[in-house]
Amino acid sequence: MAEGRAETGWRDRLRAVVEHRRCQQAIMALIVINAVVLGLETSGTARDSAGGLLTLLDGAILAVFVVELAAKILVYGRRFPRDPWNLFDFFVVAVALLPATGNLSVLRAFRVLRVLRLVSGIPSMRRVVGALLSAIPGMGSIVALLALVYYVFSVIATRLYGESFPEWFGTIGASAYSLFQIMTLESWSMGIVRPVMEIYPLAWTFFVPFILTTSFTVLNLFIGIIVDAMQSQHQSDIEAEREQAHADAEAILKELRALRAEVAEVRRCQEG
Repeated sequence: MAEGRAETGWRDRLRAVVEHRRCQQAIMALIVINAVVLGLETSGTARDSAGGLLTLLDGAILAVFVVELAAKILVYGRRFPRDPWNLFDFFVVAVALLPATGNLSVLRAFRVLRVLRLVSGIPSMRRVVGALLSAIPGMGSIVALLALVYYVFSVIATRLYGESFPEWFGTIGASAYSLFQIMTLESWSMGIVRPVMEIYPLAWTFFVPFILTTSFTVLNLFIGIIVDAMQSQHQSDIEAEREQAHADAEAILKELRALRAEVAEVRRCQEG
């Protein structure tokens, strides 16, 4: 039993260190420094002047991340994989530990993923990511609708303009790619639509409704869903804070009632 209490004691002390605000702030600062170091390593001038120092800093910061991750695994035990952000941190650090030689040299580029640990360390960023993830189911129906619109317009464009402009509309795939360029409004007028209108003057009656349908209607639905998800996430956070405040208030009231009862009992004993 004494060993169990001792184990619980060091776990509690280690948890206090891991969850301490200053420790978290230090980890966030190291993430930012590591991002700067990784950026400098892409510069030939920086590598020539301080390549050894950059490598040393990168290795030292990675070692700190490994120690922090190991401490979390020791502290939380089986609860560690239950938090998706812990799994995210584990993946980011594991990628950095993979060998980056030979055929795996491309993995060196993925070391910059360590910067994404800022997302797991800053609550406001986590709320944004959570809102985006919660919006995925609603976005699926929008994607399906957009794909249907694309297919219909691609078939029509191939039928109408494929013979005269085979490079842009010769196949359904080419038409879909050209329509995607038009949807993004990237050189859509001078690059595609006006050349088509030189042969088909009424082509604007096809392209303008397509732009209105996709760029100004369907894509705005994505924004609406994301905004709604973020609002719901914010509301959930407010409700959680209210529930926590209510629970804390209830706990304080219980302690006050217990203290009042003890004081009343002491008075009765003194009077008796």
